[in-house]
Amino acid sequence: MISFANARQHLLPALTGLGIGLAAVSAFLPAKAAPIGAPLGAPAVTPPAGKVFLASHRAIYDLKLSKSSGSRGIQAVQGRIVYDFSGNACDGYELNFRQVSELDSGEGKVALSDLRSTTWEDEAAKKFRFNSENLLNDKVTDAVDGTAERNASAVVVRLSKPKDKTLTMPGDAVFPTDHMRRIVDAARAGKSILDFPVYDGSESGEKLYDTLTVIGRAINPVAKPVTDAGAKIPALAHMRRWPVTISYFEKTSDKAGHTGEQTPVYAISFELYENGISRALILDYNDFTISGELTSLEMKKEKPCK
Repeated sequence: MISFANARQHLLPALTGLGIGLAAVSAFLPAKAAPIGAPLGAPAVTPPAGKVFLASHRAIYDLKLSKSSGSRGIQAVQGRIVYDFSGNACDGYELNFRQVSELDSGEGKVALSDLRSTTWEDEAAKKFRFNSENLLNDKVTDAVDGTAERNASAVVVRLSKPKDKTLTMPGDAVFPTDHMRRIVDAARAGKSILDFPVYDGSESGEKLYDTLTVIGRAINPVAKPVTDAGAKIPALAHMRRWPVTISYFEKTSDKAGHTGEQTPVYAISFELYENGISRALILDYNDFTISGELTSLEMKKEKPCK
């Protein structure tokens, strides 16, 4: 599942708390929001992808620093992601996500960051609810609560935290679960590139991200079997999976109004099974990367539609 994008804002308070300079921290800021109140010229997004089965499951990923250039002052990272996904086409899809990360600057400074998030999305990709809380050293740094609903021409966002506010996003924005279904659908069809703006309720609830998804060739499960917790799940033994990388971009405009793409401020790579389960995470913050190994995977009993 691609809501691992939550990791975008998760480490920013911790990096600041470690005393890393503002210029360094700015590299971890997520893509800028589309201007609120801008003309909504884009048509409403097309209906969600077809028959993509999303498996209810609970996965645990152990995190560690895999690469660092040293320029950000990060010497070690350890942590864990708990990813609990469930639902069906009738009741919608719910995700309970928690990421705890301990960052060590190597100078006697350690920051503990704790992100807790709950989201719900309906099958038709028209309604989305989100609630998140980010803590740094056990103190709340930010909290977001709100809903988003798609109409014929736009996505209307209503926030109750951090403050009451109503926003309008372009109608072609997609929600996280629908984005993941579209990736699986594209992978099945042999497509390699997807380009969507994604709204996931993170970053104060006011952000819209431009994303570029690159899908590699299907991995032969027999020729390249897994060795992590997925190896214990018989249903995955012969299931197709694809290497996927999702990059998050900021958009900039010059004085003449021309828009250009920059290098991604953040990217996440993983192997995606056909049923939406992910393994082999790589969270790339440009100057350092964090790997996430799938250490526990529990397949949950599916709830039939009422």
